[in-house]
Amino acid sequence: MIDPQNAGIGESEVYLDFLGRLSLVARIDRPVLIIGERGTGKEISARRIHYLSQRWDKPLVTVNCASLPSSLIESELFGYEKGAFTGAYSNRKGRFEEAEGGTLFLDEIGLIPLEVQEKILRVVEYGTYERVGSSVTHESDVRIVGATNADLKKLCSQGRFKEDLLDRLSFEVLFLPPLRKRGGDILLLANYFASKMAYECGLEAIPSFTPEVEELLLSYPWPGNVRELKNVVERAVYRSDGSIISHIDFDPFANPFAEEEESTHSLSEERIPFSEYGIKDMEKAHEDIDISFLSRALDMGRGSQKAAAEILGITYDQFRGMYRKYKDRLK
Repeated sequence: MIDPQNAGIGESEVYLDFLGRLSLVARIDRPVLIIGERGTGKEISARRIHYLSQRWDKPLVTVNCASLPSSLIESELFGYEKGAFTGAYSNRKGRFEEAEGGTLFLDEIGLIPLEVQEKILRVVEYGTYERVGSSVTHESDVRIVGATNADLKKLCSQGRFKEDLLDRLSFEVLFLPPLRKRGGDILLLANYFASKMAYECGLEAIPSFTPEVEELLLSYPWPGNVRELKNVVERAVYRSDGSIISHIDFDPFANPFAEEEESTHSLSEERIPFSEYGIKDMEKAHEDIDISFLSRALDMGRGSQKAAAEILGITYDQFRGMYRKYKDRLK
């Protein structure tokens, strides 16, 4: 069964619609492709498909194609015979053989070399394959679930993915919604991750977020999706002095010292060259400084006005007032 700690959590309409389509196709013994941005939970979704299928009591085998050199993917998937190449000291099963009767999850399927795609196509079409270094044909009864964040149709047009294989694997294509499209699921997940982290840290009280932090969580674009949210929330919980989370740090790589030096340098030499102003141009110089800080804060907050306000240490209303005043001059 699915581990509840790893199961996807959400109640937004767009996510429930995705789960409904997933549950429907899970019962049909056909290949499935899962398309989604990094950190959206593609492997969790593949596990859900497996455990909701008729193959739930058979093996689920996962292969991360991004972690394997292209020269090793074939032997990893199909196995090899003793002496097939240097270092092949004994026979070895491949992942197709290990997944017999069950599900083979191919993560980052778009990275599989063309010559290996040809062998996968043969498995899908005829249910047979040969180990590397062998002419003995093995039969295979495996359901393939593939996942990627790449545009597979574009890869086909570039000659990097076989159209025949894409046709066979795309019986159903499920698009995982990014976190920024899931509305209230952000706070649902944030509270879940916060509770787990509090337990791990031995904290007695269940953490809660201030309204300001909740607004920041909801307005942030989450390019790293659920994985990024988990890191951000867990970092905030362990750093907090109490059970109320009043500060959130989106970028752990932000160096306050380097930023201060860069800011001073850019304001004094690049963004606001004093030589451009006359002695009576104080008001214009002041406006240019405001615009410079607004622009930098928006860059650091990845476009989020609430995040930019926190970075500048001002209220959201104050930021909005300045933004309305200078929006036509912001880059």
